[in-house]
Amino acid sequence: MRRKTFSVLFFIKKSKLLKNREAPIRLRIMVEGRTCDVQIKRSVPVAQWNQAKECVKGSGRMVEELNNYISSIKVKLYQIHRELEESGKKITADRIKDIYMRNDESKKTLLQLFDNHNSQCRQLIGKDFVAKTVQRYETTAKYLREFLEKKYKISDIYLIEI
Repeated sequence: MRRKTFSVLFFIKKSKLLKNREAPIRLRIMVEGRTCDVQIKRSVPVAQWNQAKECVKGSGRMVEELNNYISSIKVKLYQIHRELEESGKKITADRIKDIYMRNDESKKTLLQLFDNHNSQCRQLIGKDFVAKTVQRYETTAKYLREFLEKKYKISDIYLIEI
């Protein structure tokens, strides 16, 4: 399996200064030339940012804490990349970002989504749906479950893996 290129870059957004005249620090995740940007909810005065080293210049407790925070994010992202690589899952910049941001969508499964939809429709029989429509939705979920088991030998699949 060919190894994908992966890099992490921190930069400041000089064109979007905050009210306190500081620039927000952003994170760019790149996988195979595709990028995904995330704001890390930290800011720094423009003059204190060292783009070459991707950290804050100076000394003091606040500078040290901010640099440690940036380093910990970088370590976490490389750890996520390594885990995805070891598990053989598809690696994309968006997937790494989602795992880092701990989006709840990454924990939902396709059949859970179907079951939630079908239970909501079942409650609306007589108002918005007829019983036959709900029965067809449930049949679709049943066929999907059978397809996943037959074709992929799995009982369900996470939405993030689709």
